[in-house]
Amino acid sequence: MVSAHLVSRPRRICVVGGSGFVGLHLAARLVRAGERVDVLTRREYAFHELKVLPGVRLLQTAMETEALAERFAGADAVVNLAGILNERRRGDFEAVHVALPQRIVAACRQAGVQRLLHMSALKADMDDPPSRYLQSKGEGERQVLAAEELQATVFRPSVIFGPEDDFFNRFDRLLRLSPGVFPLACPEARFAPVYVGDVAEAMVRALDLADSVGRGFELCGPRAYSLRQIVDYVMQVGGHRRHLLPLGPRASRLMAGFMEHLPGRPFTRDNYRSLQCNSLCKSRFPEIFGITPKAVEAVVPGYLGLLERNHRLSYLRRAARRDEYRLILRAENPRHNRA
Repeated sequence: MVSAHLVSRPRRICVVGGSGFVGLHLAARLVRAGERVDVLTRREYAFHELKVLPGVRLLQTAMETEALAERFAGADAVVNLAGILNERRRGDFEAVHVALPQRIVAACRQAGVQRLLHMSALKADMDDPPSRYLQSKGEGERQVLAAEELQATVFRPSVIFGPEDDFFNRFDRLLRLSPGVFPLACPEARFAPVYVGDVAEAMVRALDLADSVGRGFELCGPRAYSLRQIVDYVMQVGGHRRHLLPLGPRASRLMAGFMEHLPGRPFTRDNYRSLQCNSLCKSRFPEIFGITPKAVEAVVPGYLGLLERNHRLSYLRRAARRDEYRLILRAENPRHNRA
């Protein structure tokens, strides 16, 4: 039997792959909850905000079982956020989404850590996922949930949005660079974008919820959108005047085949296959977490497009010591009071 509070506070939480977008928000909420956080990463760089959060240590770590077990020693819980959307070389999905979770489970056993939170992806638990990304995510979460001696919880979010996201921000950048016509692959693919703060808060609260152990949770925002609607919204918020050109299945596949050879691989054939199943939850945001999920419209305008340009303009004015403009901006837009 697992107690309602799995361990007593204060706790030490190890976060694998926590130097990215979701890791920043999760670490901030764990710190606010009074936890100590070790972010384990192979990269030498991370969000600057992580380095200044009190109670957070950024530890460069080899992602092998022995090295992980050494870092996990004495920890109260482990969180695995490691994931990639595209491969640089064949086999990367299996390495990150399958082999790494296996090593994390083995390291938890060696270090005596019982509590494990694992980030998967919406639709990864399908019987026959259409893409290698989803297949590998599904195999990874099965490895975690099969470790019966661990108190594991799996999270399956739809596309995650927030100030540092690579979804709304990416479309905003692409629209800025487009020459007037914007071709859009898979325009009818559907998503229920979920706010990164809600995902992070659910993970924090799960640490103390006995009923979350051994389960997987789908995380979606309050509203579903087609990809066409999302891009239309980005154009509206960002003030982009572009002609949207929706592509059919054949043209979308051709576009994926071309773009996967571009630097950064912005869209691949595996991405195309992932978009063949809608990223929508079967039910509303899980009541067990006591969270009312934020809507896209309540968050995105605060960091995208016209408001973001106003923020940058405010910065330039302050740099020029034009205090009268600063005072006007503060009076008209409380968002700038932090500056």
